[in-house]
Amino acid sequence: MAGVTLDVIDLKVVEAVARHGSMNKAAVELNTVQSNVSSRIRALEDQLGVPLFQRSAKGVQLTPAGRRLLPYAARLSRLLSDASAAARDDGKPSGLMEIGTLETTLALRLPLLIARFAKAYPDVRPLVRTGTTSSLIRDVIDCKLEGAFAAGPVTHPELQTETVFHEELVLVTSPAVRTVDAISGILHLKTVVFRAGCSYRQRLDSFLASQGLLAQEPLEFGSIEAIIACVSAGVGVTLLPRGVVVNARQSGLICVHEIPAAFSHVETVFVRRIDGHLSSALATFLESVHRESGIRSTAVREIA
Repeated sequence: MAGVTLDVIDLKVVEAVARHGSMNKAAVELNTVQSNVSSRIRALEDQLGVPLFQRSAKGVQLTPAGRRLLPYAARLSRLLSDASAAARDDGKPSGLMEIGTLETTLALRLPLLIARFAKAYPDVRPLVRTGTTSSLIRDVIDCKLEGAFAAGPVTHPELQTETVFHEELVLVTSPAVRTVDAISGILHLKTVVFRAGCSYRQRLDSFLASQGLLAQEPLEFGSIEAIIACVSAGVGVTLLPRGVVVNARQSGLICVHEIPAAFSHVETVFVRRIDGHLSSALATFLESVHRESGIRSTAVREIA
């Protein structure tokens, strides 16, 4: 199949069908009819010599070949979007700014920053998604996000990273656990954490292992509030930035314990694709982030 040439429209159709899981819904988005989408997919499959989708009464699903092709479709879509944005970018922050962040960074660092930025630049529409470090990195690589705040260090050949915040993680327990040593007396010790891919839970496991402790299957939650509530009730222990748990500690809901720097010191980094367009909106927002944090930016802003 060395002579196969993929068309830009073909890849856009593949990406839309994969995202919706439906030929019909993809057709609506692409402002065409389902028969055109179906025939385009069939022609592409014939050209490649492999099926890209499995059809069923419930819709369509990507085959292994389709999953291998999809990231290229997403990158091309982002590249075309970047090209259009770069052409229109006259240096004045405007348009959609789609970024990702950790739940903890959103709670602790971003509300006031985003509010000030939105007020100063009303032509920018910030869209913020939350996730774990691993899911955010994947979404940036796959061009689903312009960039994201993640727990460092992050090393990837396709990504540029810059430190934006320094955080101190603390061990959080119920008020009944007064010292770190007392954790060893907890029967059926559980960790209360964010879902898999969260770097904080990896640090927590490493810290407990250093104390000769092994927790049972972790309890996973999607919000800081739920994690703190479970820890307060004595369900388990967790690891969170000190700033996130200040109010709960002052209210007597939890007990906070300092741990060695090897486990507690973590950098929050902003990651984005090396080959992505740094829009005026994102560049200006990152400047405001660095002013707030006092950490000098290492990003090079593009000249309009």
